[in-house]
Amino acid sequence: MLDRRTVSTGLLAGAATSLLVGAGRAQAPVTARNVVLVHGAWADGSSWSEVIAHLQSAGFRATAVQNSLVSLADDVAATHRAIALQDGPTVLVAHSYAGTVVTQAGVDPKVSAVVYVAARAPDLGEDYTELTTKFPAAPVGAGIVKSDGFIQLSEEAFLRDFANGVAPSKARVLFAVQGPISDKLFSARTSSVAWKAKPSWYAVSRQDRAINPDLQRFFAKRMNATTIELDAGHLSLVSHPKEIADLIKNSAGRRS
Repeated sequence: MLDRRTVSTGLLAGAATSLLVGAGRAQAPVTARNVVLVHGAWADGSSWSEVIAHLQSAGFRATAVQNSLVSLADDVAATHRAIALQDGPTVLVAHSYAGTVVTQAGVDPKVSAVVYVAARAPDLGEDYTELTTKFPAAPVGAGIVKSDGFIQLSEEAFLRDFANGVAPSKARVLFAVQGPISDKLFSARTSSVAWKAKPSWYAVSRQDRAINPDLQRFFAKRMNATTIELDAGHLSLVSHPKEIADLIKNSAGRRS
């Protein structure tokens, strides 16, 4: 079996020549021009805007899903609808909570690869909350505000823990568009696991204060993903859009 490969952002361009599949079999990625991007909790599809610009300039067709953040089933359905509109092989990309969505929806036959950006990557029926107790708690949890069955992040927690590494002016805009989420959303469990069947990529955020970086490394190693690490907070897709876009390009069979 091949070991997990961790590639630096400087070497990412050469990574497409020998990529890893979940079971450890070397396989060249399927060439794809379609990318479906799924946002996480306390965010919306606009969080992918700068990544989308890089992908479009490289000739990709990029689509951002708008999650309800009310139930996993609703968000998986929205992702399937976006995949259905694609005209061929499609890379499915997740940030944060959306890793659960992509793990479920990524078994779709059109999906050629799954990419996780500082994202959850649960196994079949796995209790994510219980799994997190095996690692030091991420600071962002202390800033959760509950109201009428929904939860949000306080502005202080959003800026300090969720959007650390993002320019304050930009982080405040992201705070303004954060989506409140159902307080039951994180208890949902997957009934299928795309990363066991599809080639997988993972971007670890070393300065993450929302998902422990060591938990991210655990996910990446378990799925035998081709992995990069960025000196970024949880919103690496905002602070390091080029690097995230380059990782997606590689998963689609393109050199950066």
